[in-house]
Amino acid sequence: QVQLVESGGGLVQPGGPLRLSCAAAVSIFSADVMGWYRQAPVKQRELVATISSGGSKQYGDSVKCRFTISRDNARKTVSLQMNRLKPEDTAVYYCSGTWGSVYWGQGTQVTVSS
Repeated sequence: QVQLVESGGGLVQPGGPLRLSCAAAVSIFSADVMGWYRQAPVKQRELVATISSGGSKQYGDSVKCRFTISRDNARKTVSLQMNRLKPEDTAVYYCSGTWGSVYWGQGTQVTVSS
């Protein structure tokens, strides 16, 4: 079992920034993929961003050019910089990591509202 712990969620005004972090209990150097997903009420979980072990990044269409994913192997963390946030970005954000199997964090709530 791999433990992933998200932090950084909260309430932010539309147009503002927020940075999420995911701390892994094990080295993420060997992880095939690290990523962020989100789930809003009555919606399915959707891709936000992923980053491979080689550094390749993938983004969901709705967050391209606003969000940036990064990984720090030495600190065993994956971060998500979110800019120009919109009310529709409101969701629970989950960190995931793939070491053969996929592991998930418990999630952190992001609320974008004035």
